[in-house]
Amino acid sequence: MNEMIALLKQHRSIRKFTKDPVTEQQLDAILTAAQQASTSSNMQAYSVIGITDMELRRELAKLAGNQAYIEESPVFLVWCADLYRWEQAAKRHYDDEMPSTTENFIIGTVDAALAAQNAAIAAESLGLGIVYIGGIRNQPEQVSEFLQLPQHVYPVFGMCIGVPDQSPLNRPRLPRQAVYFENTYKQCAIDSAIDTYDETLSAYMKARSNGKANRAWSQAMAGKAGPVRIHMRSFLEKQGFKLE
Repeated sequence: MNEMIALLKQHRSIRKFTKDPVTEQQLDAILTAAQQASTSSNMQAYSVIGITDMELRRELAKLAGNQAYIEESPVFLVWCADLYRWEQAAKRHYDDEMPSTTENFIIGTVDAALAAQNAAIAAESLGLGIVYIGGIRNQPEQVSEFLQLPQHVYPVFGMCIGVPDQSPLNRPRLPRQAVYFENTYKQCAIDSAIDTYDETLSAYMKARSNGKANRAWSQAMAGKAGPVRIHMRSFLEKQGFKLE
């Protein structure tokens, strides 16, 4: 155990922030850490947009499902997968039509996620809290219009950053045997791991809600089984991602 591992183990999503600002020095350190994240073939296929215009914040909050903390957090960032910049660089030395492949789409999405997670860890190391905002993909066309995203750029998620004004319980994760296997995937381990985690998460939910809820993990996952954001494929095609 060391200080970094201890910090990682204490991660919690923070949705309530004090009015204390995130300083320019803190934001600079967070973005510097983000840029040091691993990136496929040094493509650095992501961009991050800091939303400082409060009217724009309000519009994005509405589009993301009326999540108030988007407006209330001192810093709100939108992390984008960005193949536009790569194309502009490559075109200086590549005369054929630029390919739009599923692999490059994956690279952009992964690069954005890796950079954002570096930023999250850096923020938490400074005593700040963060929460990811997947709702930024609820209405991605409108978000892209507001942010003036060019072709081959799409918003992956948002991130609120600020000084925590709450101390939620640390949400337990799946048992190790459900996520780590040696040499081959172990289907035989899954059912018992789900049973164990259902009990653990049910107890957590009961404690977190003061007895008002005790939904098990498998119940929550059943709620994710229906169609979710099925508009993303058509949106990505409009943004120029052919996914060939």
